[in-house]
Amino acid sequence: MLDKKIVIQQTQCWLDKFIIALNICPFASKERDKGSIRFFVDENSNLANVLENFVLECERLDQNDEIETTLFILGAMAEDFEDYLDFLDIANQLLISQGYEGVYQLASFHPQYMFAESEKDEAANYTNRSPYPMLHIIREESLEKALLTYPNPELIPENNIALCRKMGVEKTQAILSACLASS
Repeated sequence: MLDKKIVIQQTQCWLDKFIIALNICPFASKERDKGSIRFFVDENSNLANVLENFVLECERLDQNDEIETTLFILGAMAEDFEDYLDFLDIANQLLISQGYEGVYQLASFHPQYMFAESEKDEAANYTNRSPYPMLHIIREESLEKALLTYPNPELIPENNIALCRKMGVEKTQAILSACLASS
């Protein structure tokens, strides 16, 4: 069973020391400073329960403008990366069936994240590696507005991959490991 407080602390460490410090997401710092990022830990191992909680988190975003985005952190149900990818597909289908297409979109993060056609230990994979499996539920309208103010937003993924490759696996893994050891 996960200690939710520790999971959130470790995830916040990763957000601060990797995502924000390295500018992996150029929009995260503003929301972190405002305190508008919600961290939700779901330790259910039952898919139906996790999906129900996922929809509830979307509804929470609907009802609360002070929450800009949610990191929906998963427990044992998504430890395996292939299982996680299956869950991600279902979650995306659920967004559509619940009428959230165009309202929310998902970004995916997992400790074993691996881009298609890449090697397991390639540094580029760390752009989407996180302490725990998670879905980032993003308000599409807010993202579209933010992208308008950022020069060449289409280069963000390429720049992140280049940065992680330049840093190398050892340095990127060290940041992640330090966050897991931080609590």
